[in-house]
Amino acid sequence: MSETRKLSYSFLGPAGTFTEAALAQVPEARGQAWRSVNNVGEALADVVSGRSVAAMIAIENSVDGGVSATQDALAKVPDLRIIGEYLVPVNFVLVARPGTELADVKIVAAHPVAYAQCRDWLETHVPHHGHIPASSNVAAPASLLETEQADAAVAPPGIENHLDLTVLATDIGDNPNAVTRFVLVSRTTAIPERTGADKTSLIVELPEDRSGALLELLEQFATRGVNLSLIQSRPIGDALGRYRFVIDADGHIHDERVADALLGLRRFSPKVIFLGSYPRADLQQNEYTKRYDDDVYIGARAWLDALLRGA
Repeated sequence: MSETRKLSYSFLGPAGTFTEAALAQVPEARGQAWRSVNNVGEALADVVSGRSVAAMIAIENSVDGGVSATQDALAKVPDLRIIGEYLVPVNFVLVARPGTELADVKIVAAHPVAYAQCRDWLETHVPHHGHIPASSNVAAPASLLETEQADAAVAPPGIENHLDLTVLATDIGDNPNAVTRFVLVSRTTAIPERTGADKTSLIVELPEDRSGALLELLEQFATRGVNLSLIQSRPIGDALGRYRFVIDADGHIHDERVADALLGLRRFSPKVIFLGSYPRADLQQNEYTKRYDDDVYIGARAWLDALLRGA
C-alpha cells in the first residue's frame, strides 16, 4: 500500500524564522512537508507552479507598516488568494560566536527590517557600530559561522538551538509590542465561510491622476459603512503619479455592505484585484452601524425589484 503523499507548504527560511513560526500556527500544515525558500517571489512561484499548495509570507508589521515586496508581488502575480492570516510577536536577541563579549562588537549583521526595529538599543549598547545587511533574520546569525565580517548578529529568540552561537543580549527590540502579520496564500478560489470577524484584502488602481480620485475610491467604502484597517499606496511603475492601493476592509465578501462596496469599486476602477476574504487573526468581531446590516440591503433590493415589476 503506497504511503500518502505529503502536501508542501513554502515559507521564507531557513528554519527558525518568524515566517516558520507563523506556518506552525496553520493546523492543515502540521505533519506536511515544509519547503524553505529565499524570498517572496520564490514562495509565490511555488504556489503558481503547484510545487506547494500554499505559501506563508509577511505582509505587514506593526512598526514598519506594509511589506512592500509582498504587496508588489501580490499585485503582479495573478490568481492568488489569501486564505488566512497569522500574527507573530516580534522580538530579537543579539548573538555572536562563542567567546565574543558585547564590548568586542563593532559590526552587526541584521536583516534591514530587524535592524530598524533594534536601532535604538544598538546605538545605546553598541555605539559607533557598523551594519551589514542580511537576506533574512536567520541568514544574519548564520553568516557569523561563514565569515568574520560581522562580530554579532540580530536574530530571533531560540536561534542558539539551531546554530552554535552565544546570546549576548535578549529583548533588544525597541518596541515590546511589535507584531508581524503573515498571510497564507494559495491558488484556491474557495472563499472561507464568514465568521463575523473577517477581513477582505484588495489591490486597487486609481483610474487617473486627478484631484478627488482617491476620495472617490474611499467613498466606495465610507458610504457603505465599511471600515478600512489598512490602506497603503504603491507606485504602479509605468509613470509618475500612477499608484495602486493595498486595502484591508473589515468584513467578508458575503456581507451585503462589503459586496456592494466591491461593486462600486469595480465600477470606479479599471483594475481591482480581489485577494480574498478570510478570518481575522485577532478574532475581533467586525463593528458597523446597523443601517448597513444585511437585512437593510436585502430589503432595499426587494423594494426596487417590486417597483421594476410595476407593483
